[in-house]
Amino acid sequence: MNLTKLSILDLAENYLTGQIPNSIFYLENLEFLDLSTNNFTAKVEFDNFVKLKKLTSLYLSYCGLSLIIGETSDNRTLQKFENLGFGRCNLSKFPDFLTTQNELKWLDLGTNNIHGQVPEWFWNISLGQHPILLPWTHLAILDLTSNKLQGSLPIPSFSTLEYHVSNNSFTGKIPELICNMSSLQVLDLSINNLSGSLPQCLHNFGDSLLILDLRRNTFEGSIPQTWTNGSKLMLISFSQNKFQGWLPTSLAKCIMLKALDFSNNQFDDTFPSWLGHLPNLKILILRSNKFYGPIRTHEAKYIFPCLQILDLSYNSFTGSLPLKFFQYSNSSRFDHASHLTYIEVTSPFALQTGFLYYSWGLDYSYAMIMTNKGVVTDYKKVQELFTALDFSSNRFTGDIPESIGNLNLKGLRLLNFSNNFLTGHIPQSLGNLVDLESLDLSQNKLFGEIPQQLTQLTFLEYFNVSHNYLVGPIPQGKQFNTFPSNSFEGNPGLCGSPLTKKCKNSEVSLPSPSTPEESQDLGVSISVWLENCFDWVWIWTSCWSDYWARC
Repeated sequence: MNLTKLSILDLAENYLTGQIPNSIFYLENLEFLDLSTNNFTAKVEFDNFVKLKKLTSLYLSYCGLSLIIGETSDNRTLQKFENLGFGRCNLSKFPDFLTTQNELKWLDLGTNNIHGQVPEWFWNISLGQHPILLPWTHLAILDLTSNKLQGSLPIPSFSTLEYHVSNNSFTGKIPELICNMSSLQVLDLSINNLSGSLPQCLHNFGDSLLILDLRRNTFEGSIPQTWTNGSKLMLISFSQNKFQGWLPTSLAKCIMLKALDFSNNQFDDTFPSWLGHLPNLKILILRSNKFYGPIRTHEAKYIFPCLQILDLSYNSFTGSLPLKFFQYSNSSRFDHASHLTYIEVTSPFALQTGFLYYSWGLDYSYAMIMTNKGVVTDYKKVQELFTALDFSSNRFTGDIPESIGNLNLKGLRLLNFSNNFLTGHIPQSLGNLVDLESLDLSQNKLFGEIPQQLTQLTFLEYFNVSHNYLVGPIPQGKQFNTFPSNSFEGNPGLCGSPLTKKCKNSEVSLPSPSTPEESQDLGVSISVWLENCFDWVWIWTSCWSDYWARC
């Protein structure tokens, strides 16, 4: 309290506990106070901060405090704040004093319990009907995330750089007025009840927008063909809506794209190979749509040089597995990556308060849903090192090529080819994918034995080859001692732990083709084989019957 000339006090991102010292409220020249991201546990009256007449920047978000804003604060004439961070401060309604705060540049009311309709004063009704601009014409960042807000989507000022309203209950269409926000860098409208078609004017964001997150709404219709050269978009999510038709080929102009998610919609199109030239695309998710047809991988100009997560599951793709995309991938991109880094975009931001120039970047992490280890998993963040292929529940045919273990699949954690029409043997080269944690080959028409080389996969936590035509003993040791019996069920020719069917000493695998001189010995071998592996004969015969039927 003796620091009477102190104007800036930044105590953010520490482990401070208990109550805020009263001495802070005597720093009469304080202009900037940041207590955010700490572990305070007390309640505090907003009036205490109002006593600091020169205070214009106050950050209390995620500091553990419960902020009490009384009617006296609403009614009195307060100083003009420029930056207010009230995220997770246990607010239950909009602070009414904000109606006169026309100098605001930053307002964070996220992760509170503010519910109901947006109050009337929130709208600048002198400018016209709802929806219309909010009254803060200098606002750069508005965060209303994770509340219980209802009604029409409020539109912030055209100067806004970041607009976060995810996880609320806003309804109706996106107003065309939003396209006047030509400086917008982040638009997050996810997890609401917004509906209708998208505005055709989305191209207005082309020069500034980095992040577009529209997931988990009920948008419908086609996505506008409005993307232009020079777009800075890095993360786009259209997932979990009701979009239809073809994908917009103009997205191929967004050369900065890192992640693109079309999952859980009603797109009816072929594979977007035209995205293959995007130099930074790491994630492409097409899960649960109506995509169809073979995937062409012979065109050299579509090589997906950085692709590491590809989810094609629950569609109607046909033909052979599109693994050639990964023979061109640049695996060296992982050499400097860390398990602690995530796929994210940093939105640069700067504020000037008096003589203080405050510059930093707000990190926006990519989120996705993917089936891993047999469980639908919601990833709030995605590690830079995470590599996954999910081609399950399609109509892929043919063999799993032996070359799969020699592709640039460094760091592959998840491989799912289940529920297709794949034939042939399980490649021994899968044993080269030493980082694999989940391998699902179930519900296909694979035959032969399970390769012993798979016991080399010491990180393998989930393994499923059920409902195929596999035969012979199940490999033993290491991770294979941990897999349950349902990982192998539906293969009558398999034996050994964890199945109850024991392997016989005389049990042999399918003999190799013989010469005429070996035919007599072959007859003896076949008789033994028939005696001990009758189930395998039935499976093998059924498999070849299916093969000739398809031919």
